[in-house]
Amino acid sequence: MGILSSSIARKVAMALSGLFLVFFLAQHFTINFTSVIAPDTFNSWSHFMGTNILVQFILQPVLIFGVVFHFVMGFILEIRNRNARAISYKKFHGNTNSTWASRNMIISGLVILAFLGLHFYDFWIPEMVHKYIESHPEDATRYYAETVHKFESPVRVGIYVLAFILLIFHLWHGFSSAFQSVGFNNKYSKALRGFTQVFAVAIPLGFIFIALYHHFNQLPH
Repeated sequence: MGILSSSIARKVAMALSGLFLVFFLAQHFTINFTSVIAPDTFNSWSHFMGTNILVQFILQPVLIFGVVFHFVMGFILEIRNRNARAISYKKFHGNTNSTWASRNMIISGLVILAFLGLHFYDFWIPEMVHKYIESHPEDATRYYAETVHKFESPVRVGIYVLAFILLIFHLWHGFSSAFQSVGFNNKYSKALRGFTQVFAVAIPLGFIFIALYHHFNQLPH
């Protein structure tokens, strides 16, 4: 942790962990979206991800570490930033120098963290129980039905929608800021910022669409 003793190093580490999680988010969305357009493909890809040794015992622990590290580092930076403010302003004009998203990253981050807890409870824990505790035989066709069943409850779907709306705000500021923190500043910066903003809106809305699609598609007609 001595490497992370400077504020610049902490910001770079925060940015790199965030970019890693953004990459995972895109990959996760790609797989999940196939549940809408091609259930067999979704089953096939999910089975591969759930049984591949490299994914299960190397990439998955790295991902969990990345999530924990990103949020812990976020809390550390937030606390240090607040402690560093030596002047208390009588009146704070929030939108003058910053956006709501940038001022409330800790709030959106906490909501997303709570959502990840629910997501782990819904999918990761049952998967671990299914494979390693109950020791069921492999079934490459079970993933689609299990996923659709999770979106039966309107309350759970509502929580998912709320979390992904907050994710839009979190990504809107965080994704582009991550590139600035690692020193990406050249003639492509404007185009990159445009891409990050499109990504920040499109991917969470895509997840919302998946949840709503599976919820309404199983309602009685």
